[in-house]
Order: sequence, then C-alpha cells, then structure tokens
Amino acid sequence: MSPNQTGNAALPTDALQLQEMGVTRGTDGEREKVVGTKNNVVVTSVEVGRSKKIDKQSLDYVWRTGLAGGLAGSAAKTVVAPLDRVKILFQASNPQFAKYTGSWFGVVTAMRDINQQDGIRGLYRGHSATLLRIFPYAAIKFLAYEQIRSVIIKDKSQETVIRRLVSGSLAGITSVFFTYPLEVLRVRLAFETRKDARSSLSSICKQIYNEHPPPPAHHLSSSAAAVAKSSGNSSVPLRAAASTLVSTATALQAIHPRSGLANFYRGFTPTICGMLPYAGVSFLTHDTVGDWFRLPSLAQYTTMPVTKPSSSLASHSRAPLRTPYELISGALAGFVSQTVSYPLEVIRRRMQVGGAVGDGHRLGMGETTRRIWAEKGARGFWVGLTIGYAKVVPMVAVSFWVYERGKLALGV
Repeated sequence: MSPNQTGNAALPTDALQLQEMGVTRGTDGEREKVVGTKNNVVVTSVEVGRSKKIDKQSLDYVWRTGLAGGLAGSAAKTVVAPLDRVKILFQASNPQFAKYTGSWFGVVTAMRDINQQDGIRGLYRGHSATLLRIFPYAAIKFLAYEQIRSVIIKDKSQETVIRRLVSGSLAGITSVFFTYPLEVLRVRLAFETRKDARSSLSSICKQIYNEHPPPPAHHLSSSAAAVAKSSGNSSVPLRAAASTLVSTATALQAIHPRSGLANFYRGFTPTICGMLPYAGVSFLTHDTVGDWFRLPSLAQYTTMPVTKPSSSLASHSRAPLRTPYELISGALAGFVSQTVSYPLEVIRRRMQVGGAVGDGHRLGMGETTRRIWAEKGARGFWVGLTIGYAKVVPMVAVSFWVYERGKLALGV
C-alpha cells in the first residue's frame, strides 16, 4: 500500500486539497483529521475511533486520573496560598485584620503586615495542612467526576447541561465528605495570627476535639431562680442549692458534649450546600467553554496540533486545548462558580472558626447567617469577594490546566 492510501482509496497529496475536503485518515481506531497547514506541511489533530474506547473503570485509569487530579490541586493551591491566607482572615472577621477589608489596598497591606511579622512563611501558614487535604480532595474530585460522568453521560447524545451539572456536583460532594476534617484544620491554622501562640497540627487537633460550648445561660439562670425560690420558702441549705446547680450543669453538659469528632465537621452543611453549585458550575463551565473552543471554525487555532500521532494524544476523546485556551476555560469556570457559591462560603468559614472566637459556641447555619446579617447586613455575605476572585480564578485555571496536561503525560 502506498503512503498516501488508506484501504483501497487513494488520498490527495496536496495539503490545501486535503484541508478543503476535511479528509481524515488513520488506522486501529485512530482518526487523524486535517485542521490546517503550515509551510506546506499538513497539520493534523488526532481523534479517537470507537475501537480505541478507554476503559474508565480499570484500575490503571483510576490511579492515573487520581494522580493527575491530586497534582493539579496541589499546584493550584500553592500558587494562591498567600491570597488564601488573607481571604480566610477577612472572611472569619479576624479582629487584627478586619480594618483592611473592602479594598485591594487592604489586601496588599494585610499581606505586607503578615510578611513583616512572620516573613514569607507567615503567608504560607497552614499550607502544609492545605496540601495534606488538597491532594486527596482534588484526586477524589477529578476521579469521581470522570467516573460519575461515564455513568450519567454514556454518549454524545446525553451530553446535556443538567447531566454535566449533576456530575460535577456529585463529584464535589464526594470529595468534601472524605476530606472535610482536614479543611477545618487548615482554616484554624490559617486563622491564627498571634506570634507567641503558634500551634502544631497535633495541638490544633486536640483543641478542636475538646472544644465545647458553655451551658446555655437561660437554662442555668432558670435553675438558679428555681433554687433561690426554693431556698426562700424553706430551709434548704446553701450546700443543697450548690449541689443542685452542679447537677444541672452536669446534665446540660451531657446534652452538649465537651468534645467529639463532630467538631471536625463544623460548617459541613453550608459546605455541602455551597459545593452543589460550586463544583457543578465549575465543571459545567469548563467543559462548555472547551466545547466552544473545539468548534470546527476555531479548532485549528485552539486545539493542540500534531504532525505525528502519539499514544497519549490518541487516547483522548477530545482534542486537548492549547495552553492559553485551557487557562481561559478554567478561569471562566472559577469566576462563575465563585460568584454563585460565595455567600455560603462566608457562612462556612465563620462556622469553622467558631471555637477559636467568642465563647466557643458551636454555631448552626441559621445562627451564623443571622449573626453575619446583624453585624454587616447583606454586604457581610460578600466580604472578601474581590480577593476571592483574585484567588479562585487563577487557582481553577491552573488546576484544570495541570489536570489536562497531567492526563496527557500519564496517557489517560
């Protein structure tokens, strides 16, 4: 068979003629599609035929996808770690940094103060806990998305907005469920600002586990009133009154336990509520923008061209995007998802640091919402949004870019 033949049909050798005809060629399930020419050399992209279908349930695919996802999350978080530290301080209304909220100048000033007080390490405070959490979190999120997507979206005809949204949301919830306690540890480490009170990871764990709310004041006051009334109408000794109060306090502490693993899930409800739109919209936006960039009229400019088929490119069902367009897809995904989920993120942060401020009372979602509204009104739910954009947009862009390139390098 001659080099310019596929099967029994001879293909034209002129590059322009090939491009105009949209000729595809290849064997063993690979289709090499002509997308343009450069210096009279045919530039092609590789598509995958049905015979090259990837088994997404195989162990090999699972660990490779998980590794790519974990590396993507770690790289993205490292890039934005200083902004993340400042954002947490703003969201949780840290007294030392509350005066800086509301402007870019405040963000810069806060970062400068942290750097002067603690050096560069201060800007990365809590980052070790971040990496400890983000690697399994991102690995599970991307892996779960691929697996859930393969079940919900079996072919191109099922590629709908709702199915993509559900796939992303379920992937986000799955990853949060398994890694949330590590997120609480990260936030608590980042929230600390006193130079003379540096806590180790183990001490933070013990502190969170042993935190407990004080007995509700209205219960104790009603008990004290009852004892006082009893003492005034009879000869009940003061010792008996004190014993009654102690018993009441003990009973209340049994209802409101001093410690427990539940403390590591503070803010879990708003996290789940926020993750539904955040992860779902993030994956939906990224995939949708990617589809736009892969339209036939744009593909020759936006997708990665190859002059020779490679096994890694041939394993992709969609042509990989060039770096600028992959970053744009991720950036838009970060912007949209951050916008729709930010108020719930503020509520979650306040709940997570509940034991580090005030009386240690474990705030519920409703109570936290009321407190934020009472303190700052509607604006309180958008505190730090600007810095949120500055953090999330590049973070999600880097995350998707590293993930896609990681899959490419790992051959998945």
